[in-house]
Amino acid sequence: MFTNPVVRTDAPDPQAIRVGETWYLFHTNSGGRNVPVLTSPDLVDWIPAGDALPELPDWADTGKTWAPEAIQLGPDRFVLYYTVADRASGRQCVGRAVAATPLGPYRDDSSGPLICQADLGGSIDASPYRDADGSLWLLWKNDGNAIGVDTWLWSQRLSPDGLRLTGRPTRLLKQTEAWEGALVEGPFLHRHDGRLYLFFAANAYDRDTYAEGYAVCESPAGPCVKAPENPILKSNAVASGPGHASLVEQDGRTWLLYHAWPPGQEGSVDPGRQVWLDELVWQDGRPVLHGPTAEPQPRP
Repeated sequence: MFTNPVVRTDAPDPQAIRVGETWYLFHTNSGGRNVPVLTSPDLVDWIPAGDALPELPDWADTGKTWAPEAIQLGPDRFVLYYTVADRASGRQCVGRAVAATPLGPYRDDSSGPLICQADLGGSIDASPYRDADGSLWLLWKNDGNAIGVDTWLWSQRLSPDGLRLTGRPTRLLKQTEAWEGALVEGPFLHRHDGRLYLFFAANAYDRDTYAEGYAVCESPAGPCVKAPENPILKSNAVASGPGHASLVEQDGRTWLLYHAWPPGQEGSVDPGRQVWLDELVWQDGRPVLHGPTAEPQPRP
């Protein structure tokens, strides 16, 4: 059995990948690390494992390295996508870094950001996705709420090495529903039984109105239709502002990793946004989440 949260320190925007028998979790900067990484054998017991990105590229400033996500592209090739402060534009932009092991150190040898929509507020929350046909895609959000414009979730093909965008970007969806407030963010794709789901967070990250929803897409380039039952994860008596999630699968079960504040401590530094783990089940083609859950439950 285990009890949430599974990471009780500040670990916002969690994403995990499995390599061999070990899970590797990456999250937004905290504790003086650009990209903190933790390891676990079971998704429950996590051990800090250092800084996956100890050195930023020359064009970036420290202090605002957000929402890192990694993907394995070969036995000894891992690519990390991360949001960082771009010195030239003054905006948050997306970089990419490469390592031979999941722990890193990842290194970014680029001369500038991979994506930086400065006129749209910047670009954040990049998420890589490999579809069933082997094609690679990258999702992200233009940081429109930073300048008072729309926040779109975007999609674009990646080159096979994961280092370049190819083709044209596509706008998938933006904030349109009351529960979403002024923004949508934190997108990721997941295919289940042939159907493609786009998960996303919405509303203000430091309020109890932050929540998680999803849409169904025809392809990684859209079009996408939001679910009428959104949000599927929202605040309750045990967790506030749950969202910016990632999905993992183990032994035929699907789990959602997400962050949430202790109720009444939204915006706090200590303990900050903790990591929660709850099972997601599929009912008639819909993802249904039982959570946030604070009572003891069986381990994955």
